[in-house]
Amino acid sequence: MVNLNTYAVLIVLVLGLVFLGIGCTGNEAGEEVAPSEEAPAGEAQGISIKGSDTVLPLAQYEAEQFMIENPEKSVTVTGGGSGVGIAAMIDGEVDIATASREMKDSEFENAEANGITPLEQFVAFDGISVVVNPENPVSELTFGQMRGIYNGSISNWNEVGGEDKEIAVMSRDSSSGTYEYFKEAVLLEDEYRPDALTQPTTGAIVSEVSLNPNAIGYIGVAYLDDSVKAVSVDAGEGFAYPSPENIISGDYPLSRPLYFYTDGEPEGLTKEFVDFVMSEEGQNLILEIGYFPVQ
Repeated sequence: MVNLNTYAVLIVLVLGLVFLGIGCTGNEAGEEVAPSEEAPAGEAQGISIKGSDTVLPLAQYEAEQFMIENPEKSVTVTGGGSGVGIAAMIDGEVDIATASREMKDSEFENAEANGITPLEQFVAFDGISVVVNPENPVSELTFGQMRGIYNGSISNWNEVGGEDKEIAVMSRDSSSGTYEYFKEAVLLEDEYRPDALTQPTTGAIVSEVSLNPNAIGYIGVAYLDDSVKAVSVDAGEGFAYPSPENIISGDYPLSRPLYFYTDGEPEGLTKEFVDFVMSEEGQNLILEIGYFPVQ
């Protein structure tokens, strides 16, 4: 049997907990404080960007600098290929799609069917480097030789001034804007040779060519490093190396524009970021990492 003293202790404990709970909902003056509310969706402080592996280093670098200056804001950048980014933008999954080619008519049709109105923003120039292993003595290629290598009519390095070695051809996958550009500019719409080794990223092409003395690939100039060797290509009157000077002057023939795509005119944080990239500061950042400004 519980006595009256025990009941009294229990009552005191319960009342204490009640008053403690009330105290947690007030401020130091004893006034009630409304629970905090999340910021409205329209005031989101984060955006997502997805697409071209060629544009990836550019977008990442711009995002890093933007967030240093705006630490309360977030910009998430991923690659996957131009087609992947454009599809994600059409599906409303990202705020900006990056692309190393223009959108196709079929993509515009898909966007319209999904209630999306793509807007193109030209953000930078890029050059395409044809790369071989540093041990390869070949340092120049004509467009005819590159086309032959990639359509399969040339299969041995000795056919283009190299050693008697079978050529190992590296290509990007079909979702890549660089794949599309190279097919149009070099292959002249020929099909890629069936034994070309498809790589999922530009970085994978760099890695494969750096490890294989007989390999050849094509990459954006921003990915060039000492592990691979860029060849000079036929520029009509002699050969041109993919140097910044040659690309900016137009003397290097394998150059192209790079794009951002948004659903209509960008707004909010998306507009802030695009404006940052197109500003004098943003365009100077583009030069720092091996691309070329549009203004």
